[in-house]
Amino acid sequence: MGIPKQQPQQQYTVEQLLALNPYNPDILPDLENFVNEQVSSQTYSLDANLCLLRLYQFEPERMSTQIVARILVKALMAMPAPDFSLCLFLIPERVQMEEQFKTLIVLSHYLETARFRQFWDEAAKNRHIVEVVPGFEQAIQAYAIHILSLTYQKVPRTVLAEAINIEGLSLDKFLEHQVANCGWVLEKSQGKGQLIVLPPNEFNHPELKKNAADSIPLEHITRIFPILG
Repeated sequence: MGIPKQQPQQQYTVEQLLALNPYNPDILPDLENFVNEQVSSQTYSLDANLCLLRLYQFEPERMSTQIVARILVKALMAMPAPDFSLCLFLIPERVQMEEQFKTLIVLSHYLETARFRQFWDEAAKNRHIVEVVPGFEQAIQAYAIHILSLTYQKVPRTVLAEAINIEGLSLDKFLEHQVANCGWVLEKSQGKGQLIVLPPNEFNHPELKKNAADSIPLEHITRIFPILG
């Protein structure tokens, strides 16, 4: 009589595990592996990371500070979304007092207040924390450009260079790419050096902001008339 073959264990995706039971501590290793997968593949799942942080609250002895640090770095990269604050809320205060987490909180504060020079200086002192996550620098540069585009119609080259931490020939190459692909325009200004004209949006060109009435489709308005009558 032969030995019955063991049925292969069914494999679930992280999304399926979260849907089945997000509070099951047995999925904790899967969620930790998924954080590392997000780092290596440069993907991101806030929901999965928040779920893992909640499980750590229930089982603090299983917490990996390395994994938590990676979650926070990925959350910084998601700015201007409030992901960093959402994650930090689930991390115990005693853990937040560790040096690497204090550093990440400082970096978050600098980004929230658009103090980019201080951010890049602090990040340079703590490369061992932020550079373990590929794409970190590019994500923060994209955030800095987003903030500048809300404020400036024309941004001085020196301001841009400080915000994205690029200068010299590297900045020339970056600007060349943005002009070709993102609608930027380079302009020479008397006595002020180079100016970069950023694409118009409703924040740097308020006249582009539509009135609320303009955004209501006509068919919605016609439906209201019978109700009012």
